[in-house]
Amino acid sequence: MARVEIKRKSAEEATAAGEIVSGGITLRFRDDADHDWRHVEGDADLPDGGAVVVPLARLAETLDLNRFAAVGVRLAPADDARALAPYLTRLALVEIGFLTFRDGRGYSAARILRDDLKFSGEIRAVGQVLADQLFFMVRCGFDALELDPSVREETALRELERFQLVYQKAADARAPVWAVRGG
Repeated sequence: MARVEIKRKSAEEATAAGEIVSGGITLRFRDDADHDWRHVEGDADLPDGGAVVVPLARLAETLDLNRFAAVGVRLAPADDARALAPYLTRLALVEIGFLTFRDGRGYSAARILRDDLKFSGEIRAVGQVLADQLFFMVRCGFDALELDPSVREETALRELERFQLVYQKAADARAPVWAVRGG
């Protein structure tokens, strides 16, 4: 696995929409620098510059402004990742939301972005991201995980190494067991 960058949120952090979000940990497996992302909710005003994350419905409008250092988009579980195809070369981040741990559509969205659309930017899992999902999220193409506040750092790091061998190729490029054993 690549280098792991661990970023801790403060105990409480205000979003662009003014809501308070409790602290948590973000694990990042990329070598490029992370941006100081500002999240814009719904119809809230866009900032004057910097790095911004917007909902899918506001992506085209945001990209047309050409005033941001970096643009990211937040996909809701029901959003189709293929809708991002015309914009991918201009995106630095795709956040994929998990409203509940039982909803697996985000895994499919990550695979579509990495495998079908060849997106090389950051794909970040956000929302209800629990420890037992982490290994599988990385296999699907996520390279940043914004953990649910209930997940402890030690548990997350242990879960990322849960399985030493894998059976098939995936977005994380780990060699399957048959290839390791001379397949």
